[in-house]
Amino acid sequence: MPKSQDDGGVPNLDHFRELLNTHMERRGLRSTDQRKLIVETFFNAPNHISIEELLAEVRQQDPKVGYATVYRTLKLLTECGVAFERKFGDGLTRYELADESSHHDHLICTSCAKIIEFEEPKIEDLQEKIAARYGFELLSHKHEMYGTCAECQAKGRTQRRAGN
Repeated sequence: MPKSQDDGGVPNLDHFRELLNTHMERRGLRSTDQRKLIVETFFNAPNHISIEELLAEVRQQDPKVGYATVYRTLKLLTECGVAFERKFGDGLTRYELADESSHHDHLICTSCAKIIEFEEPKIEDLQEKIAARYGFELLSHKHEMYGTCAECQAKGRTQRRAGN
């Protein structure tokens, strides 16, 4: 399987395009101009983009693109392994590129919904040790920590969002 990042740490988008095209061919789906626009906009968007945010970005290029088209395209991207669907407890579903070679975890502010990505080798090592202790073959994981970011703490905003 091709690497999902080039040697400079930048995601290899051609690899993800190939995954999508193969999946679409197997399902007998056409590659429409609107779908191409949505996919390329997603590839260039920041991580953790919602359907609404992606729709707004896409509509800057083509105002005729509808919510359902963006929704179906994001579902297609998740089905074929190009995107991960993320839910951080604020009622929104967000999407990010499914780049396993750049694994990261998340800090989520329950006051302003800010999401901070981080990597911590000690956490990764500990997870492996815990899995081994229980004879568990670890395939994947997601690590999300909820709290109040530094900016909200400085502003005195520490209330919790509903559902957390």
